[in-house]
This record gives sequence, structure tokens and C-alpha cells, in this order.
Amino acid sequence: MLLIIIAALFFLGITSISYQQEVFSLFVFLGLVILLLFVNKEKRFVISLLLSFLIGFVIFMVSNDFVGTMNISKEIKIIFNRLFLIFIIIGIVFNHLFFNKKVSWHNEKPDWKNPIVLPFHKVNTFWFWIIGIVVNVNIYVFFIIQKDIEYIQMLLLFCLFFSLINAVFEEVIWRGILLSALKEHTSTGYAVIVTSVGFGLLHLSIGFSISLGLLISVAGGIYALITLKTNSIYPSIVFHIVINIGMVYSGFII
Repeated sequence: MLLIIIAALFFLGITSISYQQEVFSLFVFLGLVILLLFVNKEKRFVISLLLSFLIGFVIFMVSNDFVGTMNISKEIKIIFNRLFLIFIIIGIVFNHLFFNKKVSWHNEKPDWKNPIVLPFHKVNTFWFWIIGIVVNVNIYVFFIIQKDIEYIQMLLLFCLFFSLINAVFEEVIWRGILLSALKEHTSTGYAVIVTSVGFGLLHLSIGFSISLGLLISVAGGIYALITLKTNSIYPSIVFHIVINIGMVYSGFII
């Protein structure tokens, strides 16, 4: 029950900060701080971990508000927006150091031996990954072919920078440090749900709707599954880069 309350406060925190609801956000922070005072050391680490994420997220939002006032192109503002995810990474890494915990983020060579077990079937993880990429490429190609070649060339450099920075930073945060830490200190199911839903809700901060954010949570669950099965963050980073390229060229980002 306590872990459910912690997760709910975390989700409310991401949502309220994204919508810049200062008072509501303050109540969320206060709720998490109060919980810190009445739990054991193991749960204290989990609460502090999510609290440090939210603090980093606040700094992320403030930094982006500042950049928003600058007289620079929209593309540069978006790149800054993605680079500012580093504040969230710094927050959760600092929390690990404070509790003398090792920072783990599935930085291993992919192991494709573990299959994905469905109720009535086993799926080879490598082919599940390939099929997922191919399906998404086909979906985005439908939108991309409607753009002219000049448009594609104009956005090439931005697309590459955005896709790489966004995929690496988001995967290190969600499928890297947070998934690893929550899996160790709670359970695998809880870790996957919190990181996947949180990943989706984080997109509210860049203007996505709640319904689209929850849909992105499903993608987060797929990334988490691939990461856990391969014990590596790199397949999900590649998958994420492909999705980002598709989103840029299909007009979802600019």
C-alpha cells in the first residue's frame, strides 16, 4: 500500500510540475517528505530517489522557461530542452551517492538469449526488437513520404542531434538508473510500472496530452521489457532513436 502511495505522489508530481501548478506540486513534495520521516531505510531510499527526480525536474522546467525567453530558433530551444534532462540525471545520481548506493544503468553488452514469454508462446527477444522497429518505421514512413525532400534535408542535422540526445538521456534516466534502482529495492513489476508511466507523463512537459502520454507509457513498458531481457540499455536506446527520427520527420516535434 505504501509503495502505491509513493508511486501515486510521484505521478502527481510529474503532472503538476509539467502543468506548472506550484501549490499542488508543493503539496506533493510535502507528502513525500513526510513519508520519509516514517519509513525504514529501504523505503527511504526509494522515496528519496523519486523526490530527487522531481527536484531535478523542477530545475529542468525552470531552465527551459529561461531558454524560452531567449531570441533563438525553435530547434535550438528544443535541443536545450533535451540537454536539460541532465539535471534529472544529476539529481538521481546524487541521491545514490548520498545513500552510498552503486549507480547501475544496465551498461552491458546485450544478451539476446532470454526469450519473452507470453501466455501461450515464447518470442525471441532479438526478433521482437527487430519487428518492433520495423513496425514503427512503417508507421512513420506514411507521414514522412508526405514531406518534400527539401524539408527532410533541412531538418537532418537537428533530427540527428535531437534523436541521439533525447534517446540516450531518457533511457539512462528511465530504463537505466531508475529501473535498476527500483527493481533492486522494490520489485520488477513495480519498477516497470513506475518507470513506464513516469516516462509517459514526462512528455506532458513538452506539450503532449495526457492520453498521448499514457500511450507513450506503453512504449516505455516495451523498452523496459527489452532492457530487462537483454540486461542492456543499448537496444532500447536504438529503438528510441528510431522512434525519435520518425517523430521529427512526421511533424510531432516541430
